[in-house]
Amino acid sequence: MPRRSPKGEGGHCRSRAFAKRRLSRRSFFAEAGLSVKYVYILQSEQDAEHFYTGITDDWGARLSKHNSGEVAHTARYRPWNIKSYVAFTDDTRALAFEKYLKSGSGRAFAKKRL
Repeated sequence: MPRRSPKGEGGHCRSRAFAKRRLSRRSFFAEAGLSVKYVYILQSEQDAEHFYTGITDDWGARLSKHNSGEVAHTARYRPWNIKSYVAFTDDTRALAFEKYLKSGSGRAFAKKRL
């Protein structure tokens, strides 16, 4: 027997609190009292073989800094695009993951999986 939603066939069942407003990821974490760290991988538009891995609280602002030339390590190969990013609520795990991605094994993992 097919499953039916509580509102009948084809209806959507959402909690009223969720339906009232949709929060951005940053707002969601902030309201929950959690700080978020993003581990990100950038790929150069100029040379697709150049990547940069970093960590930040605000990846949008950080990408702007990379693209404006404010970061010495990335100024030469700008502009950059975000290839991947992972959000962490635990600072220690975020730092450990960034360190891993900068290792030989982590670079191989990122190239194959991210």
